[in-house]
Amino acid sequence: MKKIITIAGSNSQNSINKSLLSYTSGLLKNVDIISIDLNDCVLPIYGVDFEDENGIPAAIKRLSELFDKADGFIIALAEHNGTYTAAFKNTLDWLSRVNIKIWRDKPMLLIATSPGARGGTSVLQAAVTYFPYLGGHVVADFSLPNFHDNFSRDKISDDESNEELSKKIMLFERHLNN
Repeated sequence: MKKIITIAGSNSQNSINKSLLSYTSGLLKNVDIISIDLNDCVLPIYGVDFEDENGIPAAIKRLSELFDKADGFIIALAEHNGTYTAAFKNTLDWLSRVNIKIWRDKPMLLIATSPGARGGTSVLQAAVTYFPYLGGHVVADFSLPNFHDNFSRDKISDDESNEELSKKIMLFERHLNN
């Protein structure tokens, strides 16, 4: 069975991106989902001086080892001021110190949502551009605009968006099995 690591790029307990991620990962078939919560590995702000004095945090070493075993990733990107949250970016910075190819050239599905009409498209664009430098093989991305209008009762209520997400998931699954 394929192992899929899911990460919500937010440390908010009430993250709408975590809700979208939970829904999305539930649509996959015949996979083992390994869900990473950024709140489970609280990290110091990355800095060379800190690393020189203290080394790489044990939580990052464990996370990197887990990434070695993944067959693919689904990342829900919360957007703060048009880019990644500080917690997510800091995690990436630490992970890159263990292996610059953070994503191990494995298939990735990137998703984002926001309360507004753009649905996190700025952070998605940033990730689609940047993740290949970190070993990311982005096979699809999906944006859900106007979260509170298009998501209710733990699912996407907009049929067109639901159909689009289903297509992206099928593409992701196809890459997992290649």
